[in-house]
Amino acid sequence: MEITTEQLLVGFGDTLYMVAISLIFSALIGLPLGILLVITRKGHILDNKWIFNILNPIINILRSVPFIILLVAIIPLTRLIVGTAIGTNAAIVPLVFYAAPYIARLVENSLLEVDKGIIEAAQSMGATVPQIIFKFLIPEGLSSLILTFTTATIGLVGASAMAGAVGAGGVGDLALTYGYQRFDTMTMVVTVAALVIIVQLLQSTGNMVSKKIRRR
Repeated sequence: MEITTEQLLVGFGDTLYMVAISLIFSALIGLPLGILLVITRKGHILDNKWIFNILNPIINILRSVPFIILLVAIIPLTRLIVGTAIGTNAAIVPLVFYAAPYIARLVENSLLEVDKGIIEAAQSMGATVPQIIFKFLIPEGLSSLILTFTTATIGLVGASAMAGAVGAGGVGDLALTYGYQRFDTMTMVVTVAALVIIVQLLQSTGNMVSKKIRRR
């Protein structure tokens, strides 16, 4: 039995839903963590070796766990939060755990590219730590941050496809249920093509927005 257009559209919707909600929560966690990693490192505006030496290894450990293992490992926590370990809402929990430390590290890399002279100039003008972060550090690194979140979003698309292995829904679930398990080559081709299109659209949009901000 081949998938219908309606099933494919539902799969698209589920994937976009999982990615969008996961990205929001991951960004709310990952962005502050990434900023903390930058400003608490040695020689920066809020030099604090204790905070940095605690956050840095925790983020490294979380990033080292393959998503499929993380997906299974936190099933009890997923059940506790959403009441089930199956479905699109359940998939959001491990997706956030997967993407938040990834975003934190990408944000750190983006903000470290900001010229230290700009930070020193802000300090010489008497700017406070919040002012330096929100009026100098983030605006100067915004172009790179756009690409950071583009990369993170694409990573979430791939992870959401893997979440189909535990009945999370979405395009990945269609590929496994109708394509792989039923040896339906056409379904596999269609679902893979759908994922490629999503990734291409995301990357093109991210590149365009980043380029416009850089020109400003």
